[in-house]
Amino acid sequence: MAPEPSTMKAKLVAEFLGTSILMFSVGCNVLSGNKVWGTTSIACSLMVSIYALGGISGANFNPAVSLALGASKAMNGPGLPPLEVFAYSVVQVAAAIVAAFSYTVLFHDDFNLAPSSSYAWRDAMTCEILYTFMLCFVVLNVAAASRSQPNEYYGIAIGFVIISAGVYSAGQVSGGCFNPAVAIGIDISSLSKGFGWCLAFLIWECVGAVLAAVLFRVVRPEDFGAPAGGAAAETMSEFIGTFFVVLTVGLNVMGRTPDGAWAIAASLLSMIYALGHVSGAHFNPAVTVAILASGRCPDLTPKKALRYVGAQVLGGVTAALTYSSVYDGASFKLGPGPSHTWGSVALAEIVFT
Repeated sequence: MAPEPSTMKAKLVAEFLGTSILMFSVGCNVLSGNKVWGTTSIACSLMVSIYALGGISGANFNPAVSLALGASKAMNGPGLPPLEVFAYSVVQVAAAIVAAFSYTVLFHDDFNLAPSSSYAWRDAMTCEILYTFMLCFVVLNVAAASRSQPNEYYGIAIGFVIISAGVYSAGQVSGGCFNPAVAIGIDISSLSKGFGWCLAFLIWECVGAVLAAVLFRVVRPEDFGAPAGGAAAETMSEFIGTFFVVLTVGLNVMGRTPDGAWAIAASLLSMIYALGHVSGAHFNPAVTVAILASGRCPDLTPKKALRYVGAQVLGGVTAALTYSSVYDGASFKLGPGPSHTWGSVALAEIVFT
């Protein structure tokens, strides 16, 4: 016998609990100074809450995610009706505020919401829009897309977006909210240190959410009444996946983060789970060439492979220009590291590719 649908009361309680756990984890990790593993801690708290409560409310825990689902529904795709989006968002904000005051009482301290002092507001805007987009886009693809159902990886795919985007990447630029409820909770609980940035973060994150819904429609046309697949969906899939992998690489290298490889791997994992059903999730010209040469994928013709490689290169170049703009035009060059030669580079690249 199929389980009965959850009541609205049950859904709202689930959203309150999940958002509270997420917000409390954020505050405890920030105030305890857990710089290396804090993002992973937050990501895992989100992941387990998604698995625990996803069957009840869908486990949004984020007004931006609810908005993305609402925008998808408004375009005749899968998602949430407007009243449910509103109810979820109100409860999520309330939960974040309660949790924010809870960690403030626990630590006898708080922290303010603002872009990092070394960066301009437009850099924070770029990071918040892009990584909120990534989070919502992954949610839509692993939890709402018909061809991805059923699956058991949705929680880890969504949680690992936080590892990709957190302290290791965009977090050092914007603080890494990607969630209007978290932004509002932080700002209200630290009123003595100033208030107002949550309004800007709210706008930026909502922009990212709506963009995610629009491009979800491009890569998943079958969920909007159109035929599945097609060149446009596959090409956009390869562009978006490659863009976020390269963007995460660049932000971590430029920011000299303590565990950038972990964030880069997380971004690749999340995007593969999100877009594997669309294009195969190559995100790398070497992967495309290897699959073409193997002859094991009849659908990958030379023409399609060339299109994939073009999308991947364009995605990589666009990402490079993006992270360079965050760092005021600075970048980094390819080449051997200290005490290594081009021969060493060639060996490493050949083996690990």
